[in-house]
Amino acid sequence: MTEAAEQTTPTSPGDSTEELLELASKVVARARRGEQLEVYVSRGKELDVRAYEGEIESLSSSASAGVGVRSVTGGRQGFAYAGSLDEAVVADTLADARDNATFVTPDEHVGLAEPDGVAHASLDLWDESVMSTPTATKVALALDLERRARGADDRVRQVAYCDYGDMAVESAVASSTGIAATSGRTVCSLSVMAIAGEGADSQTGFGFSAGRSPSELDLARTASDAVERATRLLGAKKAKSGRFVVLLDPRVTSSLLGIVASAFSGEAVTKGRSIFAGRVGEEVAVSMLEIVDDPTDARAFGASRYDAEGLACRRNVLIEGGVLSGFVFDTVSARRASTVSTASALRGGYATTPVAGCRAVLLSPGTLDARGIMSEVDEALYVQSVTGIHSGVNPVSGDFSVGAEGLMVRGGEFAEPVREVTIASTLQRMLQSVLHVGCDVEWLPGAAAGQTLAIADMALSGA
Repeated sequence: MTEAAEQTTPTSPGDSTEELLELASKVVARARRGEQLEVYVSRGKELDVRAYEGEIESLSSSASAGVGVRSVTGGRQGFAYAGSLDEAVVADTLADARDNATFVTPDEHVGLAEPDGVAHASLDLWDESVMSTPTATKVALALDLERRARGADDRVRQVAYCDYGDMAVESAVASSTGIAATSGRTVCSLSVMAIAGEGADSQTGFGFSAGRSPSELDLARTASDAVERATRLLGAKKAKSGRFVVLLDPRVTSSLLGIVASAFSGEAVTKGRSIFAGRVGEEVAVSMLEIVDDPTDARAFGASRYDAEGLACRRNVLIEGGVLSGFVFDTVSARRASTVSTASALRGGYATTPVAGCRAVLLSPGTLDARGIMSEVDEALYVQSVTGIHSGVNPVSGDFSVGAEGLMVRGGEFAEPVREVTIASTLQRMLQSVLHVGCDVEWLPGAAAGQTLAIADMALSGA
């Protein structure tokens, strides 16, 4: 998940992030005349537990810390990083960044962010219980989840894996242009893969739950979801080829939107690597469709008060009334496009430089849930999961072709299960063919929320 720069609040890590900011600020104070200097520091802890057949198969914990330094002089940007916060190592990293800048071709658009006066949102993204909850309690969650999945249905033959994981990340960014911000956020999750069978037939189902703290995780729902998804596919066969309304499960929608979101990146647009390049103001979707990227929505796991360059995050409308409104920019891509940053800089950690991207994409919800949408279509394919989405979906050309499994829908109810089929279209056509957007918003770790999505006239290749 992407690390963000965010000012400390009473519910954030507190003094420890201020220590990170103090370290970054001390290095920034060494900026030379005519040099822009940015220092990003972060540290984090992670825990992963895997249960198998009533025992703990593996348990791992890790801690990391590091610094990334950008030095900009005369349009030349040098970057260096190190996996340590030792004072001597940080000093060497600064020297390396300055040295690296001497080998770079000048670029008039390169430069650091400057404060723009936008007020930050008030968000609570840190829960101390992730750190204070005993490891034994976390182990018990994984074991309990596996037990529930195994006992939920007689047709469950095996639990392929059952995991608990959490992370707590602190970071700070400071620059010679006046940026000074800190952040702290926590995430934890449960996941399980159940295998159900009848005779020679076996099917798998995935269950998942995520939250800011262990208390937000739903054991019962995670287990039952995995088992239901596995058992309802038993007996699945190829469907007949044709053109159908396709209903995407919220998790599939989230994955799809995550890829579509890359086409809204200002960097991709300025390089001509987006289906939306040069189309601002055009009708690119059905008139009822609105897509926003809103990192100020606390429900999103990508939420943040500040972006990775230290600017206050804000709600950016991407498509409104079916019309393309604009893109998301970091400082450099904005300068290349002769516009201003939308505070949409992302950073994968201290070892990377900022890039423009979305954090929390959402389709404006409709009024119907999945069952309500099913009742509105005569016949459809409900897609429960897809394969090949990263290779089969191209945000540059718009080509869309993925493997799918799910269930046919008739009379508002699930009918026979389907597997080993391919659904295909283009992203451009899909946006123009949306019939319903579900009200069943589900936030998952990643760049986009999930919700049921109905799309007309997609090609299904099967029997």
